[in-house]
Amino acid sequence: MKIFLILSVFFFCSCSVAPTDIPVVSNFNIDKYLGTWYEIARLPNRFEKDLQKVTANYQLKDDGGVLVINRGFNIKTKEWEQAEGKAYFIGNDSVGALKVSFFGPFYGGYNIIELDETSYQYALIAGPKREYLWLLARSPALDRSIIESLVASAKAKGFPVNKLEYISHN
Repeated sequence: MKIFLILSVFFFCSCSVAPTDIPVVSNFNIDKYLGTWYEIARLPNRFEKDLQKVTANYQLKDDGGVLVINRGFNIKTKEWEQAEGKAYFIGNDSVGALKVSFFGPFYGGYNIIELDETSYQYALIAGPKREYLWLLARSPALDRSIIESLVASAKAKGFPVNKLEYISHN
């Protein structure tokens, strides 16, 4: 758990908040976004190494921010790891651009670049650079055609989708 938290902190301390050339979704509704999301795929990163069954839970905080609880099962240590953070909108709360922190005043980008705007069943999340990408869904499995569409969209935006890791929830 400590390693997961430390690596999360390192990641968020080492990057800027907003992408410079990747548009984020507008008409965003945080109330529809709250709750649990399952990680379907991700670009490899240091702070999620060896993690499967990864979920992210978002809850509204009293100060208008969002409580973020990331949880995953480490397949090497056979233990659950969890990191708790906070997120805040960078500007208008109808735009899917947030800053997130897992440690003190250091924030990293959480940018929603694709979203099922009707029922909020899937989302594509980017960090401030093309080396960070997550495909999230409301359930542990997502229809293959939706995955293919999101991956194609990410590829068109310049993400190295050939490196995506698909996450097991079994």
